[in-house]
Amino acid sequence: MSVDHLPPTLTLKRARGLRRRLSLPEVVLWNRLRSGFQGVRFRRQHPIGPYILDFYSHALKLAVEIDGASHNHPEAVAHDARRTEWLAAQGIRVLRFEATRVLDDDRLDGVMRAIQAAIGR
Repeated sequence: MSVDHLPPTLTLKRARGLRRRLSLPEVVLWNRLRSGFQGVRFRRQHPIGPYILDFYSHALKLAVEIDGASHNHPEAVAHDARRTEWLAAQGIRVLRFEATRVLDDDRLDGVMRAIQAAIGR
């Protein structure tokens, strides 16, 4: 069974597991978002349909995704495109950032400015 077609109960179970083992870039960004960045509440590893979003604001229908090197493989690029298309059909905007940007303090500031711009505050 493809990850694209996980039953809702499996997606929820998988999301709970992912919350317990965030990657280092996810931890870094979560530390910036967790207390309500720009007054907006984000959830981490949030299941939506067959997908699990790294960070999600329900109020803004905004997803923030951190992409590691594995996202550069052709299969992953195709999966990400299907995922983004599906999310867009649900009215959800997706922001994607390379993990290396989040781990670099100077570039992390740019990531936070991009998120702030998407929030509109």
